[in-house]
Amino acid sequence: MTDVNLQTLHLYTRQFSGLTEEKIQTLHEVYETLQPDLQQVTDTFYEQLSLIPKTKAFIEGRIDQLKLTHIAWLNELFVSNFDEDYTAKLYKIGDVHVKVNLPVEFVSGAMSIIQGELTILIVQKYTGQTDKQLKILEALNSALSFCSLVMQESYQTSALAEELDKFLNITGMSRKLFDNLARVYSKKPG
Repeated sequence: MTDVNLQTLHLYTRQFSGLTEEKIQTLHEVYETLQPDLQQVTDTFYEQLSLIPKTKAFIEGRIDQLKLTHIAWLNELFVSNFDEDYTAKLYKIGDVHVKVNLPVEFVSGAMSIIQGELTILIVQKYTGQTDKQLKILEALNSALSFCSLVMQESYQTSALAEELDKFLNITGMSRKLFDNLARVYSKKPG
């Protein structure tokens, strides 16, 4: 995992996503009601991914294992406190996605599918409770945005680090020399 200030990233993504303690509490409160149907959300998610030609290659032969990881994350989405440890865990997920060459757009695309499926579930479970539905959907939107932002930041940072490693290997330049040159260059005006 690339060096990152997790505290800064955590605070930034909490603010940017609008993820408040009240919204986290809302997710905790609805977990028991939604939990029995989360496996169906995961199953539908992978059914949809298997229909997309570009994603199919990444999941073929691995769907059962991927479903286990996904359902664990989905459950955690409703019980997490969204603290720095959770931020670190999400950051690592983004890093792993880079290592397996998963295209970056898969993160936002996947979140869109998940949000759609969870929205249907929430509307079904809380039929006739418009205020409750809106409160839960706002909390869900913030939580998924938080996850997406952390993973995309990780993705970007990890991809840059991977490119730098390739550059250093191609040029034969040591990391220390590169860091020294970068430090000198960054001190030069304009």
